[in-house]
Amino acid sequence: MEMNEMYESLGIGKPVLEFGLKIEERLKERFQAIDETAEYNQMKVIRAMQQCRVSDIHFAATTGYGYNDLGRDVLEEVYAKAFCGEDALVRPQVMSGTHALHIALSGNLRPGDELLSPVGKPYDTLDEVIGIRDAAGSLKEYGVTYRQVDLLPDGSFDFEGIRAAINDRTKLVTIQRSKGYATRPTLSVDQIGELIAFVKSVKPEVICMVDNCYGEFVERKEPLEVGADMIVGSLIKNPGGGLAPIGGYIVGRKDCVERAAYRLSAPGLGKEVGASLGLNQSFFQGFFLSPTVVAGALKGAIFAANIYEALGFDVVPNGSESRHDIIQAVTFGTPEGVIAFCKGIQAAAPVDSFVTPEPWDMPGYDAPVIMAAGAFVQGSSIELSADGPIKPPYAVYFQGGLTWYHAKLGILMSLQKLWEAGIVSL
Repeated sequence: MEMNEMYESLGIGKPVLEFGLKIEERLKERFQAIDETAEYNQMKVIRAMQQCRVSDIHFAATTGYGYNDLGRDVLEEVYAKAFCGEDALVRPQVMSGTHALHIALSGNLRPGDELLSPVGKPYDTLDEVIGIRDAAGSLKEYGVTYRQVDLLPDGSFDFEGIRAAINDRTKLVTIQRSKGYATRPTLSVDQIGELIAFVKSVKPEVICMVDNCYGEFVERKEPLEVGADMIVGSLIKNPGGGLAPIGGYIVGRKDCVERAAYRLSAPGLGKEVGASLGLNQSFFQGFFLSPTVVAGALKGAIFAANIYEALGFDVVPNGSESRHDIIQAVTFGTPEGVIAFCKGIQAAAPVDSFVTPEPWDMPGYDAPVIMAAGAFVQGSSIELSADGPIKPPYAVYFQGGLTWYHAKLGILMSLQKLWEAGIVSL
C-alpha cells in the first residue's frame, strides 16, 4: 500500500491530503531547527542523568511511607540539574499541573500576603485555587489577596501598571508562560527574564514563580536560568514524555521547594515521605524521551498554524513566528468549527477513535468545554489532544502528539471533518 493510500484508508480524502502536503513541504527548514533544539536538550538531559549516576537500582519500587527511596531522590536531583534549580519536588502524589501550582502557592504564601499576576488572569482551573471564584480551601479563604495586571493590547507587559501594583504585601508573582484559554502570545524565556528582572528591581525579595506547563524543552533555556525562583509543571505534559502516568514537579530555590513539600505532605515531613510505587522507571525514561516528544508536538503545532492560517482563520501563534510552547490556538468564530475540529482529533486517536466528543460542564470551568483525546494516559496533553470552551471567540487549543506523524494525522483529520461539514473549502 502506498503512503497516500494509507492515509485514505484512515479517512483522509485526496483534496485534504494534497493541501496538507503542500503546507508541509515549505516547513522543512523550521522542522530542522526544531530537531537541533531537541538534540541540544537531549544532551542536557543525558548529562544530568550521568552526573547523578542514574542506575537501574533507582527503578525499584517503594511503598508505604517511602523512606529512603533512592530512585525518587535521584530523580529529583536530575530535574534540578536539568532545569538549573537548587532543589526539586517530583512526585506521583501531585495529581495535575493545577495541583502542583496549588502546592507551590499555598506552601509559599501566608495570611496577609498578596499574590500578583502581571500577565493577566491565569488559566481557568486556578480561579478557585486563588479565590477569583469562591471555593472552599482557596487562597482567598486563608487570607491571601490577589491582584492582576493585564497585558497591554499589543501583548507586551504593562510595566508601569506592574510597578503600581507591587506593594508591601506582595509576596509572590505568578507568571503563566503559556496562553491558557486566551489568544495572547505565549511568553518566551527571555521575555520572562525581562519581567522577573523588572519585578525584582521594584521589590527584590518577591518570589517569582513560573507556570511552566507546555513550555519545557521548547527552547534551550528554562525560566530558572533567567531569574525565576520556582518553575512548576505536570508530568503528563512535556517532561513526562508520554510515559509518566501521573505526577507533577516543582523546581527552584531550595527554601521555596521545601515549603511546597511541607504543604504536599505535612509540616516536619516534607520530602522525606512519599513512596514512588514503582513509577520511577517511567518517570526517568519519560524525562529522557521528553525533548524528542516535544519536538514532534512542536512540528504538529506549526503544521496546524500554517494549515489554518492559509484557510483564513486567526491563529496564535501565527504560521511564521517563533514558538515558546506546544499549544496552537485556532479561532473559528462558531461552536460548529470548534466541535468539528475536536471530532477530527478524536477520530485520529489510537485509543477511543470511535468516540464522538461533546461539550460538557467540566469542573473548574465557567462554560461548557469540549475535549478530544484518545490518550494512553487520561488527561495527558502531551499526547494528541484538543480542547476549548464553547464561548466566544470560539477558539480551539490543539497540542501534543507523541510523534510528529501522529500530530500530522490529527491535523489532517481535523481538516477533513471541517471540510466534510462545509466549514472550509479547499
